[in-house]
Amino acid sequence: MFLLINPVVESILVILSIIIAIIIGVSVGCLVAYFIFFPKGKKKGQEEVEAKYEQLGKDAKKIIVDAEAEGKTRYEKLVSDAKDEIQKLKSEYSTEVKEKKRELQEEASKLERRENNLENRSLNLDKREEALSSKEDKLEKRIAEVEARNNKIGELIEEQERKLMEVAALSKEEAREIVFKNFEEEMHMEMAVYVKEETEKARSEAGHKSQMILANAIQQYANETIQERTVSVVSLPNDEMKGRIIGREGRNIRAIEAVTGVDLIIDDTPDTVVISCFDPIRREIARRTLEILISDGRIQPPRIEEVYNKCTKELENEIREEGEKAVFETGIGKVHPDLVKLIGRLYFRTSYGQNALAHSKEVAFLAGKLAAEIGEDEILARRAGLLHDIGKSTDHEKEGSHVEIGIEIATRFRENPVVLNSIASHHGEVEPDNVISVLVAAADTLSAARPGARSESLDNYIKRLQQLEEVTNEFKGVEKAYALQAGRELRIVVKPEVITDAEAYKLARDVKTKIESTMNYPGTIKVIVIRETRAQEVAR
Repeated sequence: MFLLINPVVESILVILSIIIAIIIGVSVGCLVAYFIFFPKGKKKGQEEVEAKYEQLGKDAKKIIVDAEAEGKTRYEKLVSDAKDEIQKLKSEYSTEVKEKKRELQEEASKLERRENNLENRSLNLDKREEALSSKEDKLEKRIAEVEARNNKIGELIEEQERKLMEVAALSKEEAREIVFKNFEEEMHMEMAVYVKEETEKARSEAGHKSQMILANAIQQYANETIQERTVSVVSLPNDEMKGRIIGREGRNIRAIEAVTGVDLIIDDTPDTVVISCFDPIRREIARRTLEILISDGRIQPPRIEEVYNKCTKELENEIREEGEKAVFETGIGKVHPDLVKLIGRLYFRTSYGQNALAHSKEVAFLAGKLAAEIGEDEILARRAGLLHDIGKSTDHEKEGSHVEIGIEIATRFRENPVVLNSIASHHGEVEPDNVISVLVAAADTLSAARPGARSESLDNYIKRLQQLEEVTNEFKGVEKAYALQAGRELRIVVKPEVITDAEAYKLARDVKTKIESTMNYPGTIKVIVIRETRAQEVAR
């Protein structure tokens, strides 16, 4: 406040000094005029001099009045400006105080919520500890009761054996021998009846059994081993490109990972970037997107989304072409266009590390050869073999096993009942009602059992990551969910119009809680919720 008033006082002092200077100047001027116009010994023109002196006095008075008026005006203006400045500073200070107060209230609210959460968690842990302690006590009592009951049962059994031996007047060995002899006589009769029935049954089913034996005997096939792959490598023209991929403060690499749902590993390996993802379709789209961005040189977030959408459409066309190629190679005849796309999707799916489309084509060819050997319909066997795992093309999008989904798909496209039974029975869940179904099951076993065809560890790993994403997608407001870093990080992109900033923290905690209660996993999983609002317009 002192700093604001001080300039006003300074201005007033300046005005007063100006007025004093004017008064002194006028006085000096009067004296000079007097000495000039009134010399000693001369009285000539005295009246004229007095008139001039009087005029000078009037002019001096006018100057003084004007100076006072100007000083007063400037004083009032300075005071008004000072008051305005003081009011402005007061307003700014009040606004700043209110903002600080609001921030402090928000921080206090957050701390209070955090304290409440910690208290609730502490109470839950105490309750859980009490429940576990109670269960442990009950379990110990139950164990003691079971041990006492077992001891009592043992004593009763010994007592009963002793009484039986006394009543029958036989030892334990003699009684056992009599029982076994009677049992042996009864079994001889039953075995004779059983042998007769089985012989008649074998004669009636000799033709069908011979076909089954022939189908199981022709199981000799070999092919190259399948290599596990969860990464793709992209070559760079130079190491400077790594910096452009990362971008300023990492915005480019974050945009690529957020759009494609993969991990980009940029290490000391020269001229190389590694793309890591368990989903082969997602990894392939990311690889193509990155290669186009590198060749084009324009690596920016809007350009990344544009190239990603383009590569996604190109991959959909390639999926359709792979389906048409598989149908043509197996020669199974006319297939519905939508079913062709589902067959093509198998090209980017794996089963225990084995490519699903390659496996389906192997089963189709093997089933066709087996059918030709025993005189069955070779084309129908190939069709059933190619479609036996069609459920795997959408098993991560629907509930149920791939067998159930495959039956639903084949029924929707009105496939032959033989094909339906082959899909339903190739894992033994349903009994086969025709020879072709048995051939498809045999071909499926052969394709999967050959050395190096499948890997249990990779399939379990992929299923765990898929389960991690599926658990997250069940929550309201989730747009995308990506399992990254070999399952150690879960990145969730939410819809900003559904989830607020405060609800994002709650969603992260809810997802963490559900993962802990429903899944078994090694190590820890970091849950990251991303909420982003975008506004876009086009200037024309």
